[in-house]
Amino acid sequence: MKNKKIPLLEIDNLSLSFNRYKDEKSYKKEDLETIRDFSLELYEGEILSIVGSSGSGKSLLAHALLGILPSNSTIKGDIKFKGEVLSEKKKEKLRGDKIQLIPQSISYLDPLMKIERQVRASSKTSLSHKRQRESFEKYSLHEKTEDMYPFQLSGGMARRVLLSIVDQKDSDIIIADEPTPGLELDLAMKTLKHFREFADKGKGVLLITHDLDLALKVSDRVAVFYGGSVIEIAPVSDFIKGEKYLRHPYTKALFNALPQNGFKSIPGVQPLTKDLGSGCAFYNRCNLKTRACKNPIEMIDIRSGKVRCIHAT
Repeated sequence: MKNKKIPLLEIDNLSLSFNRYKDEKSYKKEDLETIRDFSLELYEGEILSIVGSSGSGKSLLAHALLGILPSNSTIKGDIKFKGEVLSEKKKEKLRGDKIQLIPQSISYLDPLMKIERQVRASSKTSLSHKRQRESFEKYSLHEKTEDMYPFQLSGGMARRVLLSIVDQKDSDIIIADEPTPGLELDLAMKTLKHFREFADKGKGVLLITHDLDLALKVSDRVAVFYGGSVIEIAPVSDFIKGEKYLRHPYTKALFNALPQNGFKSIPGVQPLTKDLGSGCAFYNRCNLKTRACKNPIEMIDIRSGKVRCIHAT
């Protein structure tokens, strides 16, 4: 992979919060921050995986990029597509076309619309029908699926329909939010191969997942998400070479938690962003912590990657 000067997608110091009531008995509201100081770049020809635990806010990032957040949300920071800042109006124009989402939930399918109409959207040309049939064949969906409603599909079939929908447009970026749950292993691996083929055409894939092992099978780089922010971005080759080539203590712990690396666990749980101070999000679980770790920590370049840690070498 050769990085271009201008990324396909650039996220700079993105913060996301939601205005909500403090509790059921109070009329007072508060801003709950879910993502803070989030920055990364996605380049042409690249699959970049964002890896973090379930419920950590990764899907909210995808929704922020596409402008499909609820009205009580507030976004700060810049999002750029091919060097141009994305306003909410521009996000609306690009989503479903140049930037496409494979959502995590199959509930995104319209329960009142037949599958063929959903896959082909408003296009009724013979070319769109041919493309839809080709994608059905690619994802092992029978022709009779066209005439079904979502409730008639199995979970795996619905997942494959979502993949087929993305196949209909000549996009520049695919944001794949946990795209393989419910798929049999061979079909999941086939899907990852299709992502690789898409990226190799000069496109970009942002793969959002809780599964580090999955990310390492197909990605060029991995961005580790913790406490609402990216704490390390590393090439997959560093994970392959081993723990000592990684930079952040949490990334090393995540690496060691893989079954093939001993299935080692560490005490504690990931904190909510509302409970974080201004320093390192991993502070309470880190064996290397010092008083300086409670201060704001910037992302720095180390070797061929980036890290948010003052102890990294």
